[in-house]
Amino acid sequence: MSRLLAACLTVAAGAVLAVGTAFGVVALLEATPDQPNTPLITYEQADQGS
Repeated sequence: MSRLLAACLTVAAGAVLAVGTAFGVVALLEATPDQPNTPLITYEQADQGS
């Protein structure tokens, strides 16, 4: 019975660590500032005269 208890505790600890890691990664991604969306190259558009 002690092996079954140890296995259950190991599975529970692994699940808690996985959930904690997932929340940590999400928190780190939300903490980083958004990068500006500025193009490296811009093209001037010619007027389409009729």
